[in-house]
Amino acid sequence: MTQAPARPFDRIGPARPVSPVVLSVPHAGRDYGPALLAAARVPRAALELLEDRLVDKLIWRAVQSGATAFVATAPRAQIDLNRDEREIDPSLVDPPLSPAQVLPSARARAGIGLLPSRIAGAGALWRGPISARELARRIETIHRPYHAAIAEALAKARERFGAAVLLDCHSMPPRSPAGGEPKIVFGDLHGTSARQDLIAAAVAAASTLGYPVGRNRPYAGGHVVGRHGEPRRGIHAIQIEIDRSLYLDSALSAPGPGFGAICRLIASVAAALEAALIGEPGAIAAE
Repeated sequence: MTQAPARPFDRIGPARPVSPVVLSVPHAGRDYGPALLAAARVPRAALELLEDRLVDKLIWRAVQSGATAFVATAPRAQIDLNRDEREIDPSLVDPPLSPAQVLPSARARAGIGLLPSRIAGAGALWRGPISARELARRIETIHRPYHAAIAEALAKARERFGAAVLLDCHSMPPRSPAGGEPKIVFGDLHGTSARQDLIAAAVAAASTLGYPVGRNRPYAGGHVVGRHGEPRRGIHAIQIEIDRSLYLDSALSAPGPGFGAICRLIASVAAALEAALIGEPGAIAAE
């Protein structure tokens, strides 16, 4: 059985919102406990391939400017916060889950569901299934508290500013320089998780800084933006995917020469979202 981290995520920012922007970083956790590593049939370096490497270190400028951030410390290998809690291969749990307990998905079948189970080039990650009790522990102590904290922060921001927006921060494998593939991809679940002028503001902010930008392809957004984006209620959610070669070294493991520029990019996107929200009719701070 693997114990949940003592602190499965960090909340960073003011107790009372000073910005309508909330950031989430669900895939950068690095708290690999001894029990989790003992359960793995692959070395820690293989589990680390699941991470959005060092994305948690890219958000400091946005936080300094007033955004509130929620940064997972629990690693994605332990539980994927960007998946529905039912999005799981039932064979990974002992005893196997019933069909009623499972939300079938292509991601779960591919080994990248709530409990990641396979990585290309590494094969199966775990020596055996986890117990149903351990699965419940991870959901109750990591997954649900993380999403509850984000929901609370968004509600408080909406209460004060009339609207709120979540920027869900991720990184993606390097894109081919040929063919003009985007280096920054924004996802709004094909127009359903955020108002159109907000996604346009995010795209414009990144484009102005000179980055090739895409929208919804190949990443439209996952559970985080789908769960928290409710445009009709004034709560919006946008995913950002950043090409790792933009901010990491050639080994994709440590900060590279573009690290500072991507910190400024995230801050610029957050500022653009804040300006778009606060400038809308009805978005007036309630003191």
